Amino acid sequence: MIPLYIEGTCVTVSSTTVRPQVTAQRRGRPVAALVLVLCAQLMVILDMTIVNVALPSIESGLHFSATGLSWVLDAYALTFGGLLLLGGRAGDILGRRRVFLTGIGVFTLASLAGGLAASSSWLIAARALQGAGGAIATPAALALVVSSFPEGGGRNKAMGLYAAIASGGASLGLVLGGVITQWESWRWAFFINVPVGIVVAACTPFFLAETPRQHGHFDLAGALTSVTGMVALVYAFIRAASAGWSDTGTLAALALAAAALAAFIRTETRVAQPVTPLRLFTDGQRAASFAARLLLVGGMFGMFFFVTQFLQAVLGFSPVRAGLAFLPMTILLFGVSRLAARLLERLPAVPLTVAGILPVIAGMAWLSRISPATGYAPGVLGPMILFGTGMGLAFVPLTTSALAGVRQEDAGAAASLVNVTQQVGGAVGLAVLVTVFAAASRGTSRSTGGSVSRLTAVHVHLVHGMASAFSVATVFDVGALLVMAGAAVLALRRRGASR
Repeated sequence: MIPLYIEGTCVTVSSTTVRPQVTAQRRGRPVAALVLVLCAQLMVILDMTIVNVALPSIESGLHFSATGLSWVLDAYALTFGGLLLLGGRAGDILGRRRVFLTGIGVFTLASLAGGLAASSSWLIAARALQGAGGAIATPAALALVVSSFPEGGGRNKAMGLYAAIASGGASLGLVLGGVITQWESWRWAFFINVPVGIVVAACTPFFLAETPRQHGHFDLAGALTSVTGMVALVYAFIRAASAGWSDTGTLAALALAAAALAAFIRTETRVAQPVTPLRLFTDGQRAASFAARLLLVGGMFGMFFFVTQFLQAVLGFSPVRAGLAFLPMTILLFGVSRLAARLLERLPAVPLTVAGILPVIAGMAWLSRISPATGYAPGVLGPMILFGTGMGLAFVPLTTSALAGVRQEDAGAAASLVNVTQQVGGAVGLAVLVTVFAAASRGTSRSTGGSVSRLTAVHVHLVHGMASAFSVATVFDVGALLVMAGAAVLALRRRGASR
């Protein structure tokens, strides 16, 4: 639920989004086109967070293990992040309306499959397919907004609405997920997308103009090896949480991850049009911003995952109340991010990022002190306020650092990489934290034995595992701080050497 900002506007772009297609046929209905695109974008954004509050109900309904439950989030994040750049390239080559329609169709069908899921593996597969549909539709959605509105006030208003949907949709997902889960069933968190998707798909040919196709090639090998490598890596961590690091399946997954990621790097250095231009990582400040984002979002995904379960399983919150419990953080994140965009006009990006990471570290360290006796106001609300303030302050300049000095031909790829880093970092970070959680919980289970009641023992195991995961997430955040501090030192040295 972290918005992506570029110069104060929340966007996800493909390689040619930065240059509008002025040759696209216009149908004279830009407002209707905008409504369609915003509905589609809201649907995709909602599904990044709508299942968070429903996780305890999904766990009991489909008999997920405590560690396997993380795949409900990871499957979506990995395919969304891994295929996002390829989705943007597809819009360039095949036509954006065509690709947008395809993505919405895939997302809608996957949502129906998720709502009908009869097993954990079925739901995970549906979530992965949802992520793929979102990765196909999202880059084309913004490009279609740009091509529907000429430069000036009209486009600025449209982009403002797009930004509000992208940042506010994640917050709405938490609350809506709680309402749906409590009043109906977690399955309606998926079914709700079906009528929206059908209406968007039916109206698109009438209100959205097709864009001209461009010549180019798909880097399918790069996309497949990157997704395979990341899925194998996440699987290795989650399997290790239950089977251990010496398990044959864990070792095989690690070997596959290493081989696939090595093949990905080799592919990207050889193809003419790579899905991930590796030259984007040669600039130290940009590389640091990607690394810091990866670490920060990894910790944040874990925070959402474990706090949601703590609120419902330990504090006894209803799904609606659990969703509303996140609102203070969300409101602060939204408001402070607007302030950060204005502060960037006066302050350098890197020091502003460092200033934002500090309260995030404090909030995560605070959560690491959690216990079965912790209440919401003293033990959860305080960290939430720090998270909202820190993340709102950090992520705008962090994105600016990722895009500073990018060549025109790489602008779209660099912007999309910010979102890719966010999704992949969240998936991998959550997998690591789930492994820590499982190991700590097993250790507590052995130490408590039969000395406490069964319910109390469950809470002790659960909360001790969560506290350990929050401790490691704090290390993630400290790592992000050190990375950005190092980038600041290097920048000062370069300035001194150039004088």
